[in-house]
Amino acid sequence: MRDYQLLIFDWDGTLVDSIGRIVDAMHRAADVCDLARRSDAQVKGIIGLGLPEAIRSLYPELVEPACVDRFRHSYSERYLALEVEPSALFPGVAEALEAFRAQGYRLAVATGKSRHGLQRVLEGRGWLNYFDTTRCADETASKPNPLMLEEILAHCGVAARRALMVGDSPFDLQMAARAGVDSVAVGYGAQSLAVLREHGPKLAIEDFAQLRAWLERGASEQRVEVADHVG
Repeated sequence: MRDYQLLIFDWDGTLVDSIGRIVDAMHRAADVCDLARRSDAQVKGIIGLGLPEAIRSLYPELVEPACVDRFRHSYSERYLALEVEPSALFPGVAEALEAFRAQGYRLAVATGKSRHGLQRVLEGRGWLNYFDTTRCADETASKPNPLMLEEILAHCGVAARRALMVGDSPFDLQMAARAGVDSVAVGYGAQSLAVLREHGPKLAIEDFAQLRAWLERGASEQRVEVADHVG
């Protein structure tokens, strides 16, 4: 296994259990705009994209700027109302992130959220300075374009082969592949592992703690390999 230096995480559906709220807010926006609701599966299928790209994918007929703005506003209003009590971290996330920091990994976030949305949740958790860097869809290209990862790699001064992208959507894994970055698929978020495995992740997990165990096992194997070659 590679000696990774930088761990990059998607936010919604990977670190935070917010998928249900995203689906609810999309349905609410459709109702407000007198549009037919898309199925839960269809909405989950766009999670990971920036909001403009998500709306365009779900409602390609929505072309008038005023109508698009109304949809975006309705979605944001509903999502913020649901987030009065912030979405919970998935089990094992807080402990694993702390362990990763203690082990010397650099940590980053690559998300389809807006900068305002991410800053709000990071501030709420007291995490404004927790990650080495974060990139949001409204300040760079949306996933699966690799630009978001390329900017993170450049900021951290880490080669693509030393980074690992962790995400719950095909867009996360496609982005990683295009940037030359290994990926980990999590199956408890927007998509099942059956869907995500099609994109060639190095690891597929159903529990965040499995990532920690896999990295620690790899580090241990590398130490043994080095010891075997000493002298």
